[in-house]
Amino acid sequence: MKRIHTLLITASAIVMMSCGQSQQQNTQHVAETPKVTVATVNAEYVSQLSVYPTTIEADIVNNIAPQSSARISKIYVEIGDKVEAGQTLAKMDEVNLEKSRLQLINDSIEFGRIEQLHEIGATSQSDYEAMSLKYDVSKKTYKNLLENTVLKSPISGVVTARNYDEGDMYAMAQPLFVIQKINPVKMLINISESKYSQIKKGMEVDITTEAYGDQVFKGVVDLIHPTINAMTHTFSVEVKFANNDLTLRPGMFARVTVNWGDNFNVVIPDRSVMKQVGSGEQFVYVLNPDGTVTYTVIELGRRMGNRYEVVSGLEDNSTVVLTGQTRLKNGIAVEVVK
Repeated sequence: MKRIHTLLITASAIVMMSCGQSQQQNTQHVAETPKVTVATVNAEYVSQLSVYPTTIEADIVNNIAPQSSARISKIYVEIGDKVEAGQTLAKMDEVNLEKSRLQLINDSIEFGRIEQLHEIGATSQSDYEAMSLKYDVSKKTYKNLLENTVLKSPISGVVTARNYDEGDMYAMAQPLFVIQKINPVKMLINISESKYSQIKKGMEVDITTEAYGDQVFKGVVDLIHPTINAMTHTFSVEVKFANNDLTLRPGMFARVTVNWGDNFNVVIPDRSVMKQVGSGEQFVYVLNPDGTVTYTVIELGRRMGNRYEVVSGLEDNSTVVLTGQTRLKNGIAVEVVK
């Protein structure tokens, strides 16, 4: 009998403890309203920017070489030298040039004699025309040999390659010099066909480079290719930068930023944006006047530091949750803390 009484007392104690724990858990559950911080967001004008990676190129590239194999007699410039249009770069062996010069002198004298005879009718028309043709050929031959013996730069630019030394036999395997005009420089970018009607010749663009960090150079759209690539659905645009001080050099990696204008859209802190696992859907929680939150899917546009432009899904003057989102679900009541 005593044993039964003891068991009853123990059971009662266990029941009372269970009830106490249940009441305590219920009390804790009621007290654990999610705490969040919020911010009111507004619409503002946002520049619509597109960034295109590219490589800087010279405006003009000339490969300088004689027309045929010959010995290199003299070289006047080195890699890195600035040259002007018409400046002598090198001289080749002049033996053939001298032969041509003497032939030209002889043909000039002979043509003068035939011309005098022709004026007084002392020679036939056919002889006069034959000598005239021979003299013209001699002049053109000499001019051609002169251009290929005394090599001059056709452009003002910089020597970027010298592939032979004095005394070498030029063998036509590669040019003797490469001259590049690098003021201006150009960049080729590929733009989506959806922007074809918006791009205009003369539009100003921003250029940044790895070499100069955040320094911005101002370029312009110089050429718009007239066709669309059927595979990529993009078209090519050529951008030029004056480069008067030769700051930018061919081969540098660059980014061209095009401003397509301003849109008036809501801008939100990046902390407020969440991504749905699996679908990748981006959303925010919007605080309602009654203290509950609404799961709101949004479409993001441009990122600006620690803020995002919202293209669609969020109204101006909305209040969005900044912290505490992991404990939230649609329609739940929250406690706002500062």
